[in-house]
Amino acid sequence: MKNLVARFAKDESGATAIEYGLIAAGISVAIVAIVNTLGGSLNGVFTYINTELLKAKS
Repeated sequence: MKNLVARFAKDESGATAIEYGLIAAGISVAIVAIVNTLGGSLNGVFTYINTELLKAKS
């Protein structure tokens, strides 16, 4: 039993997967934040373009 606990404590194979998971989660949060920020700006741009096109059409 002592040997099993010692092997488990030395095993680092799962640590790499967890690290990659944390990196992926961090990148995902950054992408969502950027898209959220740019989304509002782009919405304003497209609203302006739509308004100007409607004015030109009239």
